[in-house]
Amino acid sequence: MSDNINTEKTANNEGIHQPAQKQYEEVMFYERKPAGFWIRFWAYLIDLLVISGVTSILLKPVFALIGVSVDSTNWYAPFTILSALLFYTYFVLMTKFFSQTVGKMIFAIKVVSLKKDSLDWGTLLFREWIGRLISVTILPLYFIVGFTPLKQGVHDFFADTTVVHEQSYRKRKMMQKVRDNGSGLQEESAF
Repeated sequence: MSDNINTEKTANNEGIHQPAQKQYEEVMFYERKPAGFWIRFWAYLIDLLVISGVTSILLKPVFALIGVSVDSTNWYAPFTILSALLFYTYFVLMTKFFSQTVGKMIFAIKVVSLKKDSLDWGTLLFREWIGRLISVTILPLYFIVGFTPLKQGVHDFFADTTVVHEQSYRKRKMMQKVRDNGSGLQEESAF
């Protein structure tokens, strides 16, 4: 049969057919609920406010003291370069050490790896530097978050990460192979 559950009949010594045991059973498990587009958007806006505040408190006074203008719109202006460096450093360090930024902390969401227990530096740098640069440069790619099953952005796909709620879970069903213990006298792997 094409179904996941084996219902073939087997013959015993007397020629009576009995249904075979199920090879698969339905198992319920809980996983953290992925954070959607809007909650991530609001968290990102809060992060932009934090970065703007830190830039205004730390960088602007220093540039004013040395007499360098902060009004230049050139991408190669010293203020622009240091602001960008502060922006990416904030996201990298906060995500590495806390798995979340201040905006994500407020909304109780965090970044998790889909393949490992923790975020390593390579994954993190790729997600926050390269992936975020792609998402910000081609803005419509960021909206993908709202349409994928795990609510992943392009930067999440590249780094095998996603953003999840800390205290919210969803119930999932999965078919799991039933382990046939047999008589219990011998292990199956011996045969």
